[in-house]
Amino acid sequence: MLIRPFALAGGLVSALTFTAHAAQLPDTLQYKDTFNLEYAASPFFSKDGKSVYYERRAMDIMKDRTHSTLWRVSTDGKKHRPVIAGSANVRQVTLSPDGTMLAYLSDEDGSNQLYVHYLDSGQQARLTEVSKAPGNLTWSHDSKHLAFTMFTPVKTKPLYTAMPEKPEGADWAPAASIIQKTGYRADGKGYLPDGFNQIYILPVSGGTPRQLTTGNYPNDGRLAFTPDDSGIYFSANRSEDYELSPFDSDIYRVDIQSADVTAVTDMAGPEESPMLSPDGKYLAFKQINDNKKAYQFSDIVVLNLESGKLNRLTGSLDRSVQQVEWADNSRSLYFSYLDHGETRLASVSLKGDITRFDATTGGQSLGRPYTSGEFAVSANGELAFTQDDPLKPADLALLKKKKITTLTNLNDDALGHLKLAQVEALPVKSSADGRDIDAWIALPPGFDATQSYPLILEIHGGPHAAYGPHFSMEIQLMAAQGYVVVWSNPRGSSSYGAEFGNLIHHDYPSDDFTDLMDVTDAAIAKGFIDEKNLFITGGSGGGVLTAWSVGKTDRFAAAVVAKPVINWISFGLTADAYPYFTQYWMPGKPWETFDHLWAHSPLSLVGNVKTPTMLLTGESDYRTPISESEQFYQALRLQGVDSAMVRLPGASHGIASRPSRLIQKVGNILAWFDKYRSGKPQE
Repeated sequence: MLIRPFALAGGLVSALTFTAHAAQLPDTLQYKDTFNLEYAASPFFSKDGKSVYYERRAMDIMKDRTHSTLWRVSTDGKKHRPVIAGSANVRQVTLSPDGTMLAYLSDEDGSNQLYVHYLDSGQQARLTEVSKAPGNLTWSHDSKHLAFTMFTPVKTKPLYTAMPEKPEGADWAPAASIIQKTGYRADGKGYLPDGFNQIYILPVSGGTPRQLTTGNYPNDGRLAFTPDDSGIYFSANRSEDYELSPFDSDIYRVDIQSADVTAVTDMAGPEESPMLSPDGKYLAFKQINDNKKAYQFSDIVVLNLESGKLNRLTGSLDRSVQQVEWADNSRSLYFSYLDHGETRLASVSLKGDITRFDATTGGQSLGRPYTSGEFAVSANGELAFTQDDPLKPADLALLKKKKITTLTNLNDDALGHLKLAQVEALPVKSSADGRDIDAWIALPPGFDATQSYPLILEIHGGPHAAYGPHFSMEIQLMAAQGYVVVWSNPRGSSSYGAEFGNLIHHDYPSDDFTDLMDVTDAAIAKGFIDEKNLFITGGSGGGVLTAWSVGKTDRFAAAVVAKPVINWISFGLTADAYPYFTQYWMPGKPWETFDHLWAHSPLSLVGNVKTPTMLLTGESDYRTPISESEQFYQALRLQGVDSAMVRLPGASHGIASRPSRLIQKVGNILAWFDKYRSGKPQE
């Protein structure tokens, strides 16, 4: 047999050498594989409905970020081509109503600017030179204008103005800053500059963006032009005390010529995401009947613009409505909703008749197995959506005449040759009250039911959120290291209706802890779990429950408490969204309900903790500030408990928002568990 040599920098190596090396490559998931993942996002149909555009998001190993490009795939899956796929990030792509142009944001020149791409010539033009990134890009019906929102600074006068003049060359301390607003910092954004999001309009033919809204309140969210393009619908809370009313907003209309703002709705609770029907007769929006409960979700409401009649379409659904889009004939709306840990698709007629489709979306939450997903509707009612698969991130799929066709295969090159953890449902009955609790279990590659495995209980945050049988890089990496991983939706989780979600209203943690222990017991009952090697972890709300659990039981060999709330009293006065938390999560302000909040604080149980516990939090987390982790860490040290604190510089509440941080997060968790894992050789 002829062996053809391959030329390498170091000389010649035969093909047999490469074959030998290939046989030594790992066949299970490695940390570095995080950078190989891709997923589909933000789909929309071409004007003729024969193809689907989508944002193809990949991990950039050099810049440690998600890199987004625009691709187009035919609905038969035969043609799959890049449209805008350079080194720049492409986001918020939207097709003009006449089907000839794409508007989008790109950081091609170093900052996020608004561009237009002409489909007939492939040419593109930059439309803005602005200092802040535009958002909520929206076309006028005649395809001649684009509306968008943009942060607009406001100049404020300093409180103290009599500072002596600094001598030339003097080295004085920086000037003091003064804060006089309720919302002064936000997770992921840091300390906020003075200013508000305002609405702008811009001719697509070129020109200067013109500001339409003013005032000392934010005007943000989805926009919609009026039928004649003379105005723009938007949602806002335009009251002076908007910061203290976090769950209130109405729909308004701003006149494009005069900039006059007129109220369109005035309902109790928030109205948001206005959507004009294609025939211009109806305005749909999402609305919550605010009852001050911790778990509330939106319904679809439709306003007849001629009669002023309001019709709530999904009030009987008892599920959280997510994305909403009009059908082309204006007789119904398509929407996604959460149900039993899944994001499902459905439609609702203007009479409120709901039709459910046998399709679920997901695959966009790469870190943990949260619900996710997006969809688009063609003129003839076909649905393109991000397809869910527990073994890979989102691909693009098409639902046509009740048949689902997968259009892309973005991760076969990265994952197809690897042995991954298989995911199975784990039925659980709560010992607290007999309720069914959904849970899932991941079995390590090469799983053998006759063997004994360590177990990780992974708890979701929220607490009003939901896990499901979805792809999760964190869980797959844990399983690749030989752990069985179990996750669930204890009481309080979303996707099971208002009653289930509010079982923990003003009572968190409570029997959700019982549910989690029942999940652990159900996994052990499978017969292949080593009860001496049980581990527990969770982030945010899952961090709360992890810290609470080690104060209630010593059954776990080690714990990792990620970005937790440890003390509800201090949390209520340090979290970024404190006006919301103190009104909806707490029965009163911290000094009014001190005993209640302390009784539900994991810190109150720290005297019971014997479990080796690691804290893991971003130093720039303003949702559950790192001071919460510091309290628990210092209390554990005072108690003589084996403990550690991992601090991630610059990281906000979304620890795993950058690929390298996802790796650091999982790596530190497993290193801590391995330290206390009996029977495993210590390095």
